[in-house]
Amino acid sequence: MNKIVKILLIVIGLVAAVLWFSLPSADDPNAISSGAMNFMFIIMYILLAIAVITSVVFGLAKLFTTKGSIKKALFAIGGLAIVVAISYGISSDNMAVVETMSDRGIETTEGTVKNIGMGLNVFFILTAIAVVLMVFPGLKRMFVK
Repeated sequence: MNKIVKILLIVIGLVAAVLWFSLPSADDPNAISSGAMNFMFIIMYILLAIAVITSVVFGLAKLFTTKGSIKKALFAIGGLAIVVAISYGISSDNMAVVETMSDRGIETTEGTVKNIGMGLNVFFILTAIAVVLMVFPGLKRMFVK
């Protein structure tokens, strides 16, 4: 099986290299509709699908075969749900933002503004948690000896 995968990857690499050198120049206005460009996108989609499918399959296989991993995964999902709920609660549906976007020609709603705020709050909270989890053990090792 390993040899088949290696051979398949070599063939895909060679096809991609041939397609790369047969790409039209950037000045060509019809470059986006060239056959080489379309085949490059097809190869990219195929490789992306293979990567996603294998990572999901092997991740789920590891999840169900390792003892205690489902419990840890459920705790992580629950923690993420709590962070999302807190972020949604503290985000605002500022009407001034909706009016400003409407003045610029971008139609939006209060719900859209609240969801964007929630996404930003989730990002900030998870970033702060990640920084604390990286810095705290280092400080603990520095001061506790």
